[in-house]
Amino acid sequence: MVANGGSLYLQSLMILGGAIIAAPLFKRLGLGTVLGYLAAGITIGPVARLIADGEEFLHFSELGVVFLLFIIGLELNPSRLWSLRHSIFGLGTAQVLLCGAALAALGVYLAGLDTEAAIIIGFGLALSSTAFAMQVLEDRAETNQKHGQRAFAILLFQDLAIVPILAIIPALSPNEPSQASAGFHLATAIASIAALVVAGRYLINPMFRIIANTGAREVMIAAALFVVLGSASLLQYAGLSMAMGAFIAGVLLAESSYRHELEADIEPFRGIFLGLFFVAVGLSLNLSVILEYWAVILAAVPIFMATKIVIIYLLCRIFRSSHNDAVRIAFLLPQGGEFAFVLFSAASAAAIISSALGSELVAAVTVSMALTPLSVAIGSRLLIKDKADDIIEENFDGAGSDVLMIGFSRYGQIAAQILLAGGIDVTVIDSSSNRVRAAGKFGFRIYFGDGTRKDVLEAAGIRKAKIVAICTHKKSTTNHIVNLIQSEYPDVRLFVRSYDREHTLQLRAQGVEYELRETFESGLLFGQRTLEGLGLSEANAYAIREDVRQRDEDRLHVQASEGIMAGRHLLFNKPVTPEPLVKPTREGQRIDKSDDGQRAPSPQETAPSPVAAE
Repeated sequence: MVANGGSLYLQSLMILGGAIIAAPLFKRLGLGTVLGYLAAGITIGPVARLIADGEEFLHFSELGVVFLLFIIGLELNPSRLWSLRHSIFGLGTAQVLLCGAALAALGVYLAGLDTEAAIIIGFGLALSSTAFAMQVLEDRAETNQKHGQRAFAILLFQDLAIVPILAIIPALSPNEPSQASAGFHLATAIASIAALVVAGRYLINPMFRIIANTGAREVMIAAALFVVLGSASLLQYAGLSMAMGAFIAGVLLAESSYRHELEADIEPFRGIFLGLFFVAVGLSLNLSVILEYWAVILAAVPIFMATKIVIIYLLCRIFRSSHNDAVRIAFLLPQGGEFAFVLFSAASAAAIISSALGSELVAAVTVSMALTPLSVAIGSRLLIKDKADDIIEENFDGAGSDVLMIGFSRYGQIAAQILLAGGIDVTVIDSSSNRVRAAGKFGFRIYFGDGTRKDVLEAAGIRKAKIVAICTHKKSTTNHIVNLIQSEYPDVRLFVRSYDREHTLQLRAQGVEYELRETFESGLLFGQRTLEGLGLSEANAYAIREDVRQRDEDRLHVQASEGIMAGRHLLFNKPVTPEPLVKPTREGQRIDKSDDGQRAPSPQETAPSPVAAE
């Protein structure tokens, strides 16, 4: 077998090959890439036995979760994270405590576990899989929707909850528990987070500035990897999760001028390692344990998943989520999490649970992870379809025209009016069912669909379109669509709504044909009209407006090569004072008389005829 005699190179080749074959196949069958990766891992490992030690590969591939949390952190600046505080510390706390207590009680009364073992198992199973849940949200383009944000908030608190759960293991262990040891671990965790925050605020940005000035892109990529892996390792040393370290580093860099470049550098690693993580979960599935304890696992997995679904649904309703959002969150998070592997291993080492029970629990968690897509599919059938905020059916009959417009909020609506007035046929897609219904009442040819999905773009007629006008209002969504179209349809011309100046520079660097900041033209016109209202002539106000426009364009050119702080000399930061009148050194000469005293010819008399000019 390859596992015994094969090299790491051959094993990696088989894993990558299996992922390449299975993921697109399952995606095409409508089953999602996650199941494809799992199937590849199960086939290569437990079934064909080509790789025996899947757990070692699982630890390595957890870097996918690390990179995922770093990128999520980059998209969550501190102010946005603060806006999620009620969901993180309210809903998240309630979910961990109630699910943990309920599952611990079931362990005592149904399985006859000791109280200590039941507590660790209950709270271990209360945690969900960040990797599986976030991948499902990303595949369905629901990360930025309300239920996606709340699900992420719960997952984030679960990562925080790892610290106290690990801290109580020594206290519950029959092997001379040490309160000093638990206190030391807690102090180490706090100190590590503080060190990471200080480094992120005062060291990382200057480091990237120095590296960026060298112009060596490969060093920039190496520095990005160093920051992610370094922050992850620091918090792992402190007893926290690696993913939490990467997430904190991402949040600290969310407002950095290097954010977009970091995201672009890390994204390929995230995609590869996250896919490999799902393959590794399949590889590590212990079929012998499942076959030996199949009855226990068959009973335990549905019970703990159903318990979590009920509790999470009720909590979401208490925290004012709609029925549909509560269902989506509950059926997204019923599985066990990747941290359960570490937690149950630590509990086994501390003699709280037996090694045999630990193997059963790991197998149960792995099975629950594999059931995540099925759980989400079941939840989708429980949604109430007749609500105004529900997703409506995608139907692209008659789609396809010269212009495909993605996004039909205020910006897109105005742009569409210009195109339609010019006799141009426009196909519009939007992910808001309310907007689609409202626009349909006014006779617009608009279709419900998510522009971040390739299949939707195909159905909407992107191959027929001469121009794709991206008018979405969220920068992250716009970037996703631009990257997708440039990758899959490189010949399509892109006209893009830009969010701000930094976004404009990014879009230009990506090579879009045309971009326009959403408030730029309206701001220029507003300033011109204000000058006219103060008594300046229309011609002078217009000239000033065009001068400001040119200065802005010149500044963008400088910033593209020298950074966002360049070109400050082109900004007006105080009123411009006209030059004082200087008395001429000699008398002027009349220009309406020639030297011989005759009238000088007018400009009209001396101008060439139109024919001559041509």
